Amino acid sequence: MSEKAFDIVVFGATSFVGQILSRYLMQQYGVDGELKWAIAGRSEPKLVTLKSSLGDAAKELPVVVADASDEASLANMCARTRVVISTVGPYALYGEPLVRACVEAGVDYCDLTGEVQWIRRMVQTYEARAKETGARIVHCCGFDSIPSDLGVYFLQQQAQQRFGTPCNTVKMRVKVAKGGMSGGTVASLVNVTKEALADPALRKELANPYSICPPEFRPKRRQHNVKAAEYDEDYGAWTAPFIMSAINTRVVHRSNALTGAAYGREFGYDEAMLTGRGLKGRATALGIAAGLGGFMAATAIKPARWALEKFVLPKPGEGPSPKAQEEGFYDLRFVGISEKGELIRTKVTGDRDPGYGSTGKMLGEAAMCLAFDIDASERQAGGFWTPASLLGQPLLDRLTAKAGLTFEVIDGK
Repeated sequence: MSEKAFDIVVFGATSFVGQILSRYLMQQYGVDGELKWAIAGRSEPKLVTLKSSLGDAAKELPVVVADASDEASLANMCARTRVVISTVGPYALYGEPLVRACVEAGVDYCDLTGEVQWIRRMVQTYEARAKETGARIVHCCGFDSIPSDLGVYFLQQQAQQRFGTPCNTVKMRVKVAKGGMSGGTVASLVNVTKEALADPALRKELANPYSICPPEFRPKRRQHNVKAAEYDEDYGAWTAPFIMSAINTRVVHRSNALTGAAYGREFGYDEAMLTGRGLKGRATALGIAAGLGGFMAATAIKPARWALEKFVLPKPGEGPSPKAQEEGFYDLRFVGISEKGELIRTKVTGDRDPGYGSTGKMLGEAAMCLAFDIDASERQAGGFWTPASLLGQPLLDRLTAKAGLTFEVIDGK
């Protein structure tokens, strides 16, 4: 391993998720043991306050001052570490300078963005250079999209063992998810809406399920997209649109593309929320679909968007309480169907609220995986990867051993 001061630097450590992540790394790995790490951000006083909040054991935790708008400070930070974790969003507004710095320095990077339009821009702009320098860039290492991406990866592993072939159709359904939304996530969603309204080409691109796949990977299969209340025969229940499907489905398709169509050239994947059976399930699905549609419509209208941001939605830096994070959880169900009609059912669960308590742990273990488990000389070289295509089984093992996730087969018939 290269001689650098740190294995991992948490950039944006004083952000809402950055604080959760820092506490997780402190509790799980301590300071200056197996893991050499530091917290970083633009405000030294806020970093010192965070360090103090982590307890006496954190007194030796290094603090690095770096600003997303100061490329020299980013370059200096990258020169001192092997992996950078970024929690500074919206990434479309603030993320590019750090990606560029990591790519130029040949430093590995992971984040928790769900901004598909930004990911596409970063891949188009920097992937060739990342392949030259050896930087491995892994976006979407939070609830969007590790449970979906690794969930499909796990299901396909099981299908290969049982059927000798992958499933060419997989559907993920959110059985239950309990947790709050932070101001950072809201800001990212609103920014995507603003960008799409200003750019017709972007609106078209956002509708493309293969938008972040390599240009040569363009299957002919029309991908299903749950946009309204639908009855799902495979689950025997009503479903409603799932807001994270827009990013998760694209990450899963990119994983398939980057692994040589391991799931099949004409692989189909979609996501939705389970709302129950009968009239009650249908009514719930209709209500969720209407509510989501209303929210998206409101964010598209400038006066309504202003009112939402000012009076309704959480502000950046705000989010669920520690108690709410601990009480949160999620249960995702997957069904896979092979070309011969063979069926397998699996599930992925998490023991904290999806967007924050669990995301902090997933992001931390993705970085640990980059730092310690994925040797560039033995596995994959530089470029823009997905969690499943680069981190795969080592990350799945870490998530189950340390981060409170489970992956299991529930019905192989």
